[in-house]
Amino acid sequence: MHPGGAAANAGIQSGDILLGVNGKDLKPPEHPTFPMGEQGQIEVVDAQDRRVKRTVDVARPKGKKLHFIEPRLLDARPLEDGIGYLKVTMFPDMVGVKVANEISKAIATLGSIDELIVDLRGNTGGGLGALRLMSFLTPGNNPVGFALDRRRVKKNLETERLKFPRFGRIPTSSKRSWLLALQFGPSMIAKKPIVLQTEGLGTRSFHGRVILLVDRHTASTAEMIVAFARENGLAKIVGERTAGRLLSATSVKVGNGFRLALPTGAYYTWQGSVLEGTPIEPDHQIDFDWRESRVGRDRQLERAVQLARTEFGSKRANKEKG
Repeated sequence: MHPGGAAANAGIQSGDILLGVNGKDLKPPEHPTFPMGEQGQIEVVDAQDRRVKRTVDVARPKGKKLHFIEPRLLDARPLEDGIGYLKVTMFPDMVGVKVANEISKAIATLGSIDELIVDLRGNTGGGLGALRLMSFLTPGNNPVGFALDRRRVKKNLETERLKFPRFGRIPTSSKRSWLLALQFGPSMIAKKPIVLQTEGLGTRSFHGRVILLVDRHTASTAEMIVAFARENGLAKIVGERTAGRLLSATSVKVGNGFRLALPTGAYYTWQGSVLEGTPIEPDHQIDFDWRESRVGRDRQLERAVQLARTEFGSKRANKEKG
């Protein structure tokens, strides 16, 4: 449940049981639908086993955005004994200047932590702001991956990818985004792949001691982060397997308030993996338990903290002795 999101604003809590929407009962595997630009009336069973009704406001997205209500983007806080916690709910906007700046501020606020838990549960992705988070996982300029129309894949892709232009710096202000248009516009018009590359932000105290929390809703650019961390051995992954949804897409209006999302290319990691339809399995499988969530227990986060204490904590102790 993301703070500031439509569900949270309606007073819904993690672990509540959804019974129906707009007077219609729901039964799994049926998914609820909420018309954009309207209020939805829902009925839930809350943590006190009471049947209550809530009103959910679903605003229309602006422009080509598929997200309509932006939750609070970040939650950063120290947990205990040198462990930092950073939750990122989404990566809004194509370039992602705002969320990138907020991630940098959050990391600075956490200070000299020994371990870092990054919570990507429920993060359905977004734009290039995810690159800032990947850049904080490694000190150098590491290639991440690129999007490519599968019909244009060549046998010598491993060699060809070295010639692709590289995007490796998010501007500090959205006013400077026009420079990106000048730099990468010709490649985009020619439909030439652009390689994402980490920004080279330098060494951090928590490098090599990072844990990523993921679930079945972790998708798109959030999965890029998980794949990058796994391929480069930068983090342990805890939770459920990810969504396996990572097609580049755009959207068009189709009438009656609906938009159609159209895939424009498949994403390839630098090591050549295609994540679409291939969920990422965690290193430590911990399933979400709604019963425990109702009483405020988070077993996935508890497991991450335990790993930080034991596996990573022992490494820290050895380093301090040395």
